[in-house]
Amino acid sequence: MDKKEGEKNVRLLGLVSFLNDMSSEMINPVLPFFITSLGGGGAALGVIGGLRDSLSSLLKIFFGYISDKIGRKKIFLFFGYFISGFFKFLIAFSVSWVFVMLFLALERFGKGIRDAPRDAIVADSMPHNLGKAFGIMRAMDSGGAVVGSIITLLLYWLLKIDFKPIIIIAAILSFISLLPISGVKEKNVKTVNNLNVSFRKLSSRLRFFLVVAALYSLANFSYMFFVLKAQNAFLPESSSLMTAAVLAIFLYILYNIFYSSFSLPFGKLGDKMGNKRVLMMGYTAFLVTTVGFVFAKTFVEFIFLFILYGLTYAITEANHRAFIAKLAPKHMKATALGTFYTITGLCALPSSIIAGLLWNKSTTLTFQYGAGVSLLCIILLGLFWRKI
Repeated sequence: MDKKEGEKNVRLLGLVSFLNDMSSEMINPVLPFFITSLGGGGAALGVIGGLRDSLSSLLKIFFGYISDKIGRKKIFLFFGYFISGFFKFLIAFSVSWVFVMLFLALERFGKGIRDAPRDAIVADSMPHNLGKAFGIMRAMDSGGAVVGSIITLLLYWLLKIDFKPIIIIAAILSFISLLPISGVKEKNVKTVNNLNVSFRKLSSRLRFFLVVAALYSLANFSYMFFVLKAQNAFLPESSSLMTAAVLAIFLYILYNIFYSSFSLPFGKLGDKMGNKRVLMMGYTAFLVTTVGFVFAKTFVEFIFLFILYGLTYAITEANHRAFIAKLAPKHMKATALGTFYTITGLCALPSSIIAGLLWNKSTTLTFQYGAGVSLLCIILLGLFWRKI
């Protein structure tokens, strides 16, 4: 695969991600409000936020391994995105937060099928510019997220459209995202028959980094707590619950704008400076963000913090995956990425459950927890610096 063809591949996959994330981010800004309207509290938010990542992650290492073994990845993309669209549609008809939890978990099932094979195609398409390649993907992801959340704001605020119709429209967009997959080309990869999925098969450098990434995942609980924290802060000064929700959605859009705008620059910076150094910046930014949420009260303070929250994701998401791809053997990229997704995703479940339980006692405890664990992550990365 030549350079031009590889870049075209990444752009097409980026378009798929753009459309699918537009769909997802039409749902995500209103999801915490939808769950609470169906009777879910802090614990419910924690369980749902953790399960939607963790259950999908159990599949990522398996399908990463299978796609490496058979040498085909594109078919996993199609079925993964299709399954996600189908269960997004069913979320709209939930009559209890328990059904939301079930359908979201099954929607993430599709994500578990597609993510590792997709990222392996990205890595194969631009092997000498991995930070740029994954930066493009994150920029397209987040660009779709910005557009999707703006659409939701307009539908909910200006047109007074309820949550359920918004979710149905989002599901339709998810099916449209399947179309660009037909233009994606796979690199011819010889089937590896003796590939074994094992943490011990990975290099020591990769194993050390996975420990650091897992700890960061324990700190990085669901975004829903950040959105609800903002909404709760605005309720005393707002004339209605809708006004407070609209302000919180606006901040979520701001987060996505900065996430989208800076994903590619930070991906390129990782190629130049080294992913490890850039990730230390990201972990530090998350620490400052969570500490800020402990004390924030005004709209201006939340504007700054949601911008910083977006920058945190811009820094960490592309560089995590690029660093994993660099540390992994050529024939085990999808397996290594799948292992990364599985370990960090499994850590997301206890992270959000703990955050939810702490939320029921005090909202500040949730963010104190995130700050404490992220500080430990920074210390651990410093201790492992020469080993990674």
